[in-house]
Order: sequence, then structure tokens, then C-alpha cells
Amino acid sequence: MKRNLLFDRLTALADPIRARLLLVLERHELTVSELCSSLQLPQSTVSRHLRALANAGWVISREDGTSNRYRMGAGREPNGATRKLWLSVREEIGSMSTAARDAERVRGVIASRQSTSQKFFASSAAQWDKMRASLFGARAELSPMLGLLEDDWTAADLGCGTGQLAEAMAPFVRRVIAVDESPDMLRAARTRLAPFDHVEVRHGTLEALPVDPESLDVAVLSLVLHYVPEPAPVLAGIARALKRNGRVLVLDMMPHDRAEFRETMGHVWPGFSVEQLSQWTAEAGFATCRMVMLPSLTQSTGPTLFAAVARKL
Repeated sequence: MKRNLLFDRLTALADPIRARLLLVLERHELTVSELCSSLQLPQSTVSRHLRALANAGWVISREDGTSNRYRMGAGREPNGATRKLWLSVREEIGSMSTAARDAERVRGVIASRQSTSQKFFASSAAQWDKMRASLFGARAELSPMLGLLEDDWTAADLGCGTGQLAEAMAPFVRRVIAVDESPDMLRAARTRLAPFDHVEVRHGTLEALPVDPESLDVAVLSLVLHYVPEPAPVLAGIARALKRNGRVLVLDMMPHDRAEFRETMGHVWPGFSVEQLSQWTAEAGFATCRMVMLPSLTQSTGPTLFAAVARKL
């Protein structure tokens, strides 16, 4: 690293507010308004300090509809002067009482993102299968899934909804664990999966999986990840639940501009790019992520889907 760049980055961290911002953005990807709520600062102040951090390379952003989401840029690399500089500053700022209060408010901000999705699920369980089929086509999840399955595997359907995918996997594997957060969805799933003695339905969140470490051969996220406020830690949790060389399969949407999905279906993410998913899976401990765009089914009205597979190292 050139000497002047290191000093530029050191200068950018000299303000305590910028250090607080970076401490939050190291773990979360947030909008300006979310940062204002988390740090209890006016928008003009947050925007000014974000510009300074961005100019020094400390933060990067991406467009998400009409907003930008910010996260930590420089300082994530395992070694180097920038990383050492950040670790030193993080140790100092992290011990301050303001950091604990910031972290608590961030948790509230993240939780509020889920409220729209939770309201949608509570009112739509009975129509869920029909609604999803009208968007993506009937049984769209089956074609990329069945080729992964072995008869001695334990498979997990994470965010199982009404249990449609778990039902499809059950004849092909030794054991299926179906997990969902919504009580309404779980009631429908238990009814559907009752004929299968080797399928277990569990209540739990993707952020705190009710699954033992290294107990799964394959985990599936079928049209679920776009509801997750923070996909990176969820993928890391899945990696912990997988055996060595276990695989995660993600079926979801390519990036799209259908903004109405946020309001009508509680979507948090407008699809995912190869770059996003590759970074998250790599950070979670998976080998190279292979992502394939799927052909649209004749009667589907939703965005193009992809299938992405990553193997645990």
C-alpha cells in the first residue's frame, strides 16, 4: 500500500463518528436512514461522514431501488496495513459504551426489516402455493433439486413454507428436516408431511437454525433468501450445520426491477447477482459458488430464477 493511501485512511478514521459508522458497517449492510436510526444522527451528518469514508476506501455501496446500501470495503482483507489499522481502531471504539448502544439499535433496525415479510406470511399461508406458482410456475423448485440427492443423505428444507419441497425430497433421501419461522406455514407443512415418518418439521429461524452442527449433507434455500435481511450470517450458519463437503443449494431470483414485490409480498432483496452470492458463500467457508440461470417456465410471471450450488470446504 502506498504511504499516502495509508495516511488517508488513518485520517478518515480520526473522527469518532466515522469509526462508529465503520464498526456497524463491518457487520451489516445498511442504508443512510438505517444508519441515522442506529447512531441517532441527522442524515446530513451521516452522509457527510460516509463520503469521507468512501473517498478513503473504507466503505462501498450498491444501489437497491431508490436507496444505496453501504458496507465496509477496505479492512476486510486478512493481512496488510489497512487491516492492522482497523483492528487497532476497532478495539478502541468497540470498548466504548456508545458502541454497545449502536449495536442494540442496529438489531432493532434489522428486526424492523422483517415486519413486512412476517405480516405477509401470517395472512397468506392458505394462498401461498397458488401465489408462488403464479409467479414462478408450478413445481419450479423440483428440476434443479432432485439431481443433488442421494438415498443416504440428510437434507434440510430451510424456510420450508408449506412443505412443498420437503415433500418432493422425502422419497429420495434418508431423512428430511424442514424448518420455518411462521406458525401458519408450519401448520400447513405438518399436515402435508404427516405421511412421512422420516421428515421432521421444526420451528426456528434461519438466523438461529435448530439443527446440530455438521449434521446435514445438503441444505436447500428455495425462494427464501430474498426474505432474509442479512444473507451472509445465514449462509455462515448453514455452513456450520453441514458436514464436510456438504452442499447448499440456493434457488432464487436474478436481479430485477419489480419494486412492487416489497409491498405485496414482503421481499427484502430484489434478486441476487453472481458477485453477491459468490462473496457471501466464500466468506461463509464454501468453495467456489456455481450459479446457473434457469429457463423461464411457460406460465410464470415472475423474474428469472437461478440455481446456485456451493460446497463446504
